[in-house]
Amino acid sequence: MRRWIKANKGFLVLLVCFGLFRTAVADWNPIPSGSMRPNLVEGDVVFVNRLAYNVKIPLTDVVLAPLGEPQRGDVVTFSSPLDGTRLIKRLVAVPGDTVEMRDEVLIINGEAARYDAPQALQEAVGLGRTVDATRLTEQVQGHERRVQWLHGVTARSSFDPVTVPAGEYLVLGDNRDNSADSRYIGLVPRHLLIGRALGVLVSADTDRYFMPRFERFGQAL
Repeated sequence: MRRWIKANKGFLVLLVCFGLFRTAVADWNPIPSGSMRPNLVEGDVVFVNRLAYNVKIPLTDVVLAPLGEPQRGDVVTFSSPLDGTRLIKRLVAVPGDTVEMRDEVLIINGEAARYDAPQALQEAVGLGRTVDATRLTEQVQGHERRVQWLHGVTARSSFDPVTVPAGEYLVLGDNRDNSADSRYIGLVPRHLLIGRALGVLVSADTDRYFMPRFERFGQAL
């Protein structure tokens, strides 16, 4: 073993450096579910800047130093405060914001979101099952993104006003009726934020033998 380690120490150092890079500087995150449709879809792999908000001890949630402030509209990866699962959602409310939802309409600091450019479609929600869906452009607090509503699906489409406390954030999936987000797992403490997703590195169609979706390569978020 010692002989093998000595003969391959350069390769081993490279592996260690690569591991530290992925756990402390930058990473990629596969998208396993449809909670961020239509902006992220199953089979996408997104690039994550782990230094967007914090410097952490690798492989831990221990913050050594803050680097930047999370902003409304950021797509973030984080460890779920409920069970530690890594999730990816959109950050919609920062500390000090008062946020609520009424029949799918997002309201931040008293400003109700405006919804434009509706698109009707069928959306898969399970093996062999589809439902009617509507995609719209949501505009609120100077940010806009495409979101999706599913019809006939039970979801928390309303909640009472919540004032986000210091050091915590409210996140939602863009696929509003099919997302385990702050409506279910609670607010996300800053130390659980992993990084900011910047764009799609590569993408493969999981329904078509993982054929590349070249049109999604390099797509910004």
